[in-house]
Amino acid sequence: MPFDSTGKISFDHIYTEPDPRAFFGTLRRLDYSIPQQAKAYFAKLIDEYRAEADVKIPTVLDLGCSYGVNAALHRCDTSMEQLYDHYRDGESLSRDELIARDRRMVGKLAVGDGVRFIGLDASAPALDYALAAGFIDDAIHADLESEDPTEEQRALLADVDIVISTGCVGYVTEKTLVRIARENRPWMAHFVLRMFSYGPVAESLADFEYDTTGVDGVFRQRRFASDEEKSQILDNLSVAGVDPRGLEDDGRLYARLFVSRPNGAAGELASVLNALPLRDQG
Repeated sequence: MPFDSTGKISFDHIYTEPDPRAFFGTLRRLDYSIPQQAKAYFAKLIDEYRAEADVKIPTVLDLGCSYGVNAALHRCDTSMEQLYDHYRDGESLSRDELIARDRRMVGKLAVGDGVRFIGLDASAPALDYALAAGFIDDAIHADLESEDPTEEQRALLADVDIVISTGCVGYVTEKTLVRIARENRPWMAHFVLRMFSYGPVAESLADFEYDTTGVDGVFRQRRFASDEEKSQILDNLSVAGVDPRGLEDDGRLYARLFVSRPNGAAGELASVLNALPLRDQG
């Protein structure tokens, strides 16, 4: 497979299929696990927002949502391993049959905690599937790196209370995050690969009176797809001044979690998240 501009293997093809079977089949082989590790942190973040803002049904924007994985994990209280099995077992189904099966899963397993999910992605097929399956409630098909949201998209963004992502930041930059933040100043929690700096995002959000803090620890994303990919990523980390010993040089990509929220309260939020069990971290 080709490499993208960051030195990683390009998986663009698995994000534009009409259903997520290629996505799950490919990433299972690489032990892709960051959404699973993020699940408890996002759930705690939602609980904290609900309690502090007194909002019964918070709206969560999943940035770079692809097929609605983070929403499915939360909404169905499921796991990545279960989703991997679910789509492997559905290999023989048509797309319509797969969607019907997913909708039954949502109906059966939905936790009913009143969270509204909006997915934002540049892939129309992935968004279409996530909507049809019932993983997300609304979708924004946009590339906010290159253009402002439309009036319709701005209306959706104005309702957003929390923004989450599990690997999108670094490919999208402060341009996207600022275009989202200026609509409603939502809380944010982003898992960012260690080879990318969150500094430019934090600096740009500070113009909107955001405070940013890193959460303790590092989080496994996936195994390297090849020795060549590992070599290129280690070179990138060296250039960025990031020490890979005991982490990336052992064969996996790792991320950090950053929280940004308005009015100087990010440290308090990070402290709450730091209290979560560390068993899923790297």
